[in-house]
Amino acid sequence: MPQHPTLSYPLSAVVGSDDLVLALLLAAVAPEVGGVLVRGEKGTAKTTAVRGLAAVLPPVEVIEGDRFSTDPRDPGDVSPDGPFADGTPVVSRPVRLVELPVGAGEDRVTGSIHLERALSAGRAEYEPGLLARAHRGLLYVDEVNLLHDHLVDLLLDAAATGRATVERDGFSVTHPARFVLVGTMNPEEGELRPQLLDRFGLSVDVAAPRDPARRVEVVRRRLAFEADPAGFVARFAAAEQRLAARVAAARSACTDVHLGEEVLLAVAEVCAALEVDGLRADIVTARTAVAHAAWCGRTEVTGEDVRVAARLALPHRRRRAPFDDPDLEDDLLDRALDDALGPDDPDPDPDPDPDPQPDPEPDPRPGGGVTSDGEGGDGGSGDGAEGEGRDLPAGSEPAGASPPRSSTVGAGETFRARLLQAHGTHRRDRGATRPAPGRRSRAESSTGRVVRSVPTADAPAGAGPHLLGTVLASVPHQHARGRADGPLRLRPADLRAAVREGRESNLVLFCVDASGSMAARRRMREVKSAILSLLLDAYQRRDTVGLVTFGGDSATLVLPPTGSVDVAASRLEALPAGGRTPLAEGLSEAARVLDREGRRAGARRPLLVVVTDGRATSGADAVGRSHRAADRLAATGVDCVVVDCEAGPIRLGLARTLAQRLGAEHVPVAAVDAAALHGVVRGRAA
Repeated sequence: MPQHPTLSYPLSAVVGSDDLVLALLLAAVAPEVGGVLVRGEKGTAKTTAVRGLAAVLPPVEVIEGDRFSTDPRDPGDVSPDGPFADGTPVVSRPVRLVELPVGAGEDRVTGSIHLERALSAGRAEYEPGLLARAHRGLLYVDEVNLLHDHLVDLLLDAAATGRATVERDGFSVTHPARFVLVGTMNPEEGELRPQLLDRFGLSVDVAAPRDPARRVEVVRRRLAFEADPAGFVARFAAAEQRLAARVAAARSACTDVHLGEEVLLAVAEVCAALEVDGLRADIVTARTAVAHAAWCGRTEVTGEDVRVAARLALPHRRRRAPFDDPDLEDDLLDRALDDALGPDDPDPDPDPDPDPQPDPEPDPRPGGGVTSDGEGGDGGSGDGAEGEGRDLPAGSEPAGASPPRSSTVGAGETFRARLLQAHGTHRRDRGATRPAPGRRSRAESSTGRVVRSVPTADAPAGAGPHLLGTVLASVPHQHARGRADGPLRLRPADLRAAVREGRESNLVLFCVDASGSMAARRRMREVKSAILSLLLDAYQRRDTVGLVTFGGDSATLVLPPTGSVDVAASRLEALPAGGRTPLAEGLSEAARVLDREGRRAGARRPLLVVVTDGRATSGADAVGRSHRAADRLAATGVDCVVVDCEAGPIRLGLARTLAQRLGAEHVPVAAVDAAALHGVVRGRAA
């Protein structure tokens, strides 16, 4: 939602996001909880609520002129700008909300040498980054699941140690970096690395309210804010002040809240019953329960505090694998809580919003998981699909024959995926879009280690300045420029840009024969297992995997290139198999997908894997059309593998012919299973 340039939407005016507001407030009351991850669809006030949180936080005291906002009352909070002279004023200022852009560079996050002063005065001086600015405040990352992996590593280090260390360009700086990390994401755009997911203390799923009355109130308030921001903020000023006072009081009261042994044992029992990984869940749940008790004005942690804490701290930690539903089933949590704490009692003060006008309760959000039915479909025999058209020559069909029926085939067991890597280092021309960041193949990018410097006129888009290269380029010309002493005399031609080598994502597109001519039921089960197994690794490495199938008289993109394992699993589960073999249509659809993906910003290097026996049996001139489609694909230069699934005593070698036309590697296999298929892809791409 758009924000007024100077005024933030009041947190107390947010409607229909009670869990989100409560999670943010508890993280503010007890920053040691570890921050909040907000998952939800677009337009659900995620960013609005986060920006409104800063306005209700107590101000912080800092030493005047200290760029690192260290606490003057904490001897262990040492600023690199110190030591400060006695009598340096201490000032109070509002808490900062620092937004970390998804496309930020490492220098912007951790800080770097002050380039202007280095070139003009010849003095190396550190310029603090966003981590230093966020110390004792809020660090907000929108679309945190799209954050570059090298930045994720930096956040993990800072979150774990509370400090940031920068060693670069001849200087070393360590400074405090303790902040409340708040991230928002849309799960449909990809999953979050498990290392970062576990670092978020609390997690909340948000969705637009389904109740029409509540939706009307959301719209009414938003329109009122946009029409008169100052008047709207003034209308909720009293509620904001009460909320700020309550946060400050709860912070002070946390140290007086008693966490009894029985309650602590109940926390451990709940975490053990839900089989969460590690002990961080126990610690975060206990801290959140204490914060909730202080928020409600209690000096003793109760079972209700544990219930609230468990619902916020455990769902994202219980996830066992990427294909499991990340949402914690309410009945399972209720049973674990009831076993540990006894029957549920109503919360005496569940609503964090001090607005005296209560909002109607929203309807429960619809939910559901991905089924794991191994067979699916109508229960038709796999042998029937396997025998259809097996001994027919290419391009022929029996007279009066009806098309083979289709049926749904489930995936088999998944396995541990091996690393896929494209050949060499992907080099970018000047002006080319930067590759999609990831953890796969080597590529020139805007992040990673510096491998060389080039003149700025020859640098790829997004390349940053290279200080040492610029200095070295100018040194031979200093005498001719009349320099005897003082700063270097630079010219625009001296400027050099850093070329960095990092890792990029890849696109693996499977083009699979889903007809009845090649044991389709078994083949589809194996292909599904291979793709699901690739996705297990892909969601961590930022890869995308897609699936085109062809059967009957058409080809279908059943799995658009995606890194979201949940969406992929649901699409693959319902994939049908059976029918004739429209090979030309399958190759043409694969070409369209690759062309479309190649036009996107940050396009990934593709690898096309065609799984077929090479027969073309659908439509007029099926063989000729398939050859022409293969020739057009070969002209694009895409890297291909043809997995030959032809079986039986008489083999026509059609898949080998197809591989020759595609310029692809031909891999004959007698029985392709998921592990063998994945090994073929790994061997070709590594």
